[in-house]
Amino acid sequence: MWTLASVRKAFLDFFAAKNHLIVPSAPLVNKNDPTLFFTNAGMNPFKDVFMGFQDPPAPRVADTQKCLRVSGKHNDLEEVGHDTYHHTFFEMLGNWSFGDYFKAEAIAWAWELLTQVYKLPPEKLYATVFGGDEQWKLPKDEEAYELWRQYLPAERIRFFGRKDNFWEMGDTGPCGPCTEIHIDLRPDAKDSATPLLNSGNPLVIELWNLVFIQYNRRADGSLEPLPLKSVDTGMGLERLTMVLQGKTSTYDIDVLEKVRREVERLSGKVYGAHARSDVAIRVITDHIRAIAFAIADGQIPSNTGAGYVLRRILRRALRYGYQYLDLHSPFLHKLVPTLAQLYADIFPELQQQSESVSRIIEGEEESFLRTLGRGIQKLEQYLQQHKDSHTLPGEVAFELYDTYGFPLDLTQLILRERDMTVDTEGFERALNQQKERSRQATQKSWGDWVEFYEGEHSHFMGYDAYEVRARIMRVREVQEAGGKIRYHLVLDQTPFYPEGGGQVSDTGYLQREKDRIFIEAVYREQDSIIHVASQLPRDLEGEWFATIDIPRREIISRHHTATHLLHAALREILGTHVRQSGSLVAPDRLRFDFTHPQRLSSEEIQAIEELVNTKISSALIRKEYRSIAYEEAIRMGALAFFGEKYGEKVRMIEFGGKFSRELCGGTHAQNTLELRFFKILSESASAAGVRRIEAVVAQAYQQWVESRLKELHDMKSLLKNPPQPIRALEKMLQTLEETQENLRRWQQVYARMLLAQWQKEGLTLPGVIVREIALPESTSLREFAGALQQLSPQSTFILLVRQGDSTEIGICAPNQANTLFQTLAEKLGAKGGGNARLAVGKLSRPAPPIQEIEQIVSLTLHS
Repeated sequence: MWTLASVRKAFLDFFAAKNHLIVPSAPLVNKNDPTLFFTNAGMNPFKDVFMGFQDPPAPRVADTQKCLRVSGKHNDLEEVGHDTYHHTFFEMLGNWSFGDYFKAEAIAWAWELLTQVYKLPPEKLYATVFGGDEQWKLPKDEEAYELWRQYLPAERIRFFGRKDNFWEMGDTGPCGPCTEIHIDLRPDAKDSATPLLNSGNPLVIELWNLVFIQYNRRADGSLEPLPLKSVDTGMGLERLTMVLQGKTSTYDIDVLEKVRREVERLSGKVYGAHARSDVAIRVITDHIRAIAFAIADGQIPSNTGAGYVLRRILRRALRYGYQYLDLHSPFLHKLVPTLAQLYADIFPELQQQSESVSRIIEGEEESFLRTLGRGIQKLEQYLQQHKDSHTLPGEVAFELYDTYGFPLDLTQLILRERDMTVDTEGFERALNQQKERSRQATQKSWGDWVEFYEGEHSHFMGYDAYEVRARIMRVREVQEAGGKIRYHLVLDQTPFYPEGGGQVSDTGYLQREKDRIFIEAVYREQDSIIHVASQLPRDLEGEWFATIDIPRREIISRHHTATHLLHAALREILGTHVRQSGSLVAPDRLRFDFTHPQRLSSEEIQAIEELVNTKISSALIRKEYRSIAYEEAIRMGALAFFGEKYGEKVRMIEFGGKFSRELCGGTHAQNTLELRFFKILSESASAAGVRRIEAVVAQAYQQWVESRLKELHDMKSLLKNPPQPIRALEKMLQTLEETQENLRRWQQVYARMLLAQWQKEGLTLPGVIVREIALPESTSLREFAGALQQLSPQSTFILLVRQGDSTEIGICAPNQANTLFQTLAEKLGAKGGGNARLAVGKLSRPAPPIQEIEQIVSLTLHS
């Protein structure tokens, strides 16, 4: 019986025997490619190899690659769960040739592996081949067709156009024709499956895609031949396992079935009993893999970028559980231990971080469930105010979706119980408007690279030099959101540190005679170092002096060294469970996120500061291992970070021997004395199970001290420069407290007086009272309304107070004060809010007569 693990092993063993180097999966989080948040195909880590910008690790390579498809060109998110074979997270089995073998070997080995190793019946296999394209002036792939004729009859080979048989990773980049191997899974089928190829039939499916990378797609849409013809194949491990296990759904294979059964156990639902709950179980079974592996590889859910995509996946899974499985408390995090155990052999990073990953997911769940609860309250308030309405406006449904995470069908489900519908056209309009705003806000237009010199490039010299002579190898123009034009330059060698590992990039200049170009940012794109400038020099050829901003680099380096000392101190004082989960190393401060279940006490913060400052004053010299074997560095106790891709040779930074050893590509101080002093500015929560420390050293610490001294000086000036400012402040606070107590007493007396006066005027208590009152300028309407409420808690008071040109309105009531306030706000033009007992705001236009307000209140309370 084939298991997912044995299917994976057979693939890698087969290609190892064909002289392929077996390489580990790259991280799921794509940190060095601005066009991709996550690795979405097996070829992503080799993009620069295909482009000719980087040497391959070997002429022949094979691997299993963690992939995530949820955004951009390859987006399977909406299909996931609604069918039985799409996934967000999946493993892509691949074999690669970088200018070595090509179509003949790729097709022959694919046939051999499928029919002789996996023993798939040859009569069930079909092939599709690229049929050419007139617009692109590309001919049919007759070569691939003739190669397949050695194994398949002509009727089981079919030509398709570019939609199905021309593979592209994105809008630009390496691409080429492909041939796909399909399999017919229909039981006892007598007719040919050829007409069903690429038709969406769930029993006639693509199994393996062999891509022949031979072109580069330029920004203008044209194709240019690549210097090397290469092979890039991709076969979904889950789908292949499904076939070999005789299943018709990938959710029934051994690994996913175990996760699925755990979802059934948590929900009490039985898979196969109901279509809607089946979809929900599949969504959760799939999404938990994407969520857990992305977090394990270093991506924390957030409101921007890749973190936002991850949060969307998590909330989608949670919504399906909430809506269809009656799971109204956190449950996703409970699946992590099962998942970690199932993948421990091939992806141990999840098991090693299982506890912290679970905590992060649980915190996200708790937060979103609170948001859902607020969304339900928001919907209920709207329905209370519009009892006669039979249709919820589309913009209200969209607000529930956009702000509170409500999918449209959940809103429709709640409304259906009340015989109401949603204006779906209005919802779609609002959704499309938001998408267009988002597209315009983030849209970038990437031009093609223009090469000036061929050869090696992007040699980073910045560990040893602040200035180097450099040539500009290639340039491209980029139009950023808002229409700004930037230029990207690649140099043959550079002293500029590219943003990475939490460290911000260097800035500086390219200079030659009177021509000076400011470099405002530097980042990595795969293995190229991109220098960003807002203008280009007049003449791009020849040599330039590339010079960084040295003082800025030095303080950044000192902050980076401080993060290493801080990390080591945290592990020594709090425990070895502490691991870095994010950082920022900037000129003005450092920010360090780390796994820890609870808030740090003041004693722990003090102990951490003292330990770091002890190490600083010990004058620890930086010891750098520039090119050490990865395995040796780990044996020496170096800390490596999940989500980072390490080669066979790594750089290790050491301070104080075993005290601090980390694999790191960043820049550092030569000696800890350069840091002078370390000060923690704040300690807070970053995410569930993740704490955040912000701190300063060296010049940034000095600036912080000077700013605090200025604040102290300004405070003393406000206190009239007393000789003992703390005592003077205590006395002032005591006087303020006494004044506030006197004010509270006055409010109570005034409230009793007003109530007595209103009763003399014939008003009944408890009841509804609408009045304009006068209050001293320093008196809070909110507090005075509260005093009235204490004296007559069952009454409803609507109070207006004129303060200069503006009018305040306050409402206190036994319940629904906020609902009444919203109704009056629409009529009177007020802004503000509150809760069911008390709501306060300001009118944006002159107040109408009290009698008019009384009529509005009466109609509202009796409607």
